[in-house]
Amino acid sequence: MSKGVVLSVAASALFGVLYYFTTLLAPLNGEQIFGWRLLLTLPFLTGLLFASGDWALVRQLAGRLRRRPALLLALIASAALVGVQLWLFMWAPLHGRGLQVSLGYFLLPLTMVLAGRLVYRDRLSRWQWLAAGCAALGVANELVRIGGLSWETLLVALGYPLYFMLRRRLGTDHLGGLWVDMLLLVPAALCFLGPAPLAPFASHSVLWGLVPLLGVISATALACYIFASRALSFSLFGLLSYVEPVLLVGVALLLGERIGAGEWLTYLPIWAAVGLLVLEGALHLNNRRIALATA
Repeated sequence: MSKGVVLSVAASALFGVLYYFTTLLAPLNGEQIFGWRLLLTLPFLTGLLFASGDWALVRQLAGRLRRRPALLLALIASAALVGVQLWLFMWAPLHGRGLQVSLGYFLLPLTMVLAGRLVYRDRLSRWQWLAAGCAALGVANELVRIGGLSWETLLVALGYPLYFMLRRRLGTDHLGGLWVDMLLLVPAALCFLGPAPLAPFASHSVLWGLVPLLGVISATALACYIFASRALSFSLFGLLSYVEPVLLVGVALLLGERIGAGEWLTYLPIWAAVGLLVLEGALHLNNRRIALATA
């Protein structure tokens, strides 16, 4: 479990870096950044598959597809679910919808926990129940403060659980499945880049270095995320998703935004929930160390 926790936190940290990194890519808009992110994530992800020895997973999936061509429809649905999330992550901050998307990420772990309990019969420890309760208080305050749920909020809170459940159902909850998702999204990426994708590079040469780095960060973050989803229970994986919106808040503060007086009742309980999960992980590691020492 400890390895899965580390991978999940690393993924959240890298997504926070990615969130800030998009502000360095002007004059590219959200759709263009989405397109470049997809196109550049794929080759780095391919290299990671070969380096980790997981390319066999892609071959296995290709074999399943040859035997069952109808599987392609489910794979397209999987790609569409994650593609919408990747697009929204890049689009929202540049179009004044960051608050609505952030609320979706606040709600996401709770919807993941609910799905884990209802679909997979996951059990939560006392620490995890307490963390979920603290997080629910923060989310409740945010619902009261905002006054409703937007389509962006619902898309994040409901879309990701559907994506992960579909991948588990299809047996594609691994790097090979993610690679296929990215491959199927290439036509959408090319469409977003338009007929002259390199035009902004002519007047902003720094993009030649920054845009490839975007692919490296994105591929590494997604790989950590997928590895964590395989190593953890569905509910704990969902609870650890609270780390990401907390880090996104930190990025927002770094960029000059401020937490309003009414927002502290949202962030403090959620930070407390993250702290409880970290404490549980530390206790688990300590108990494991003691057990190994006395064995």
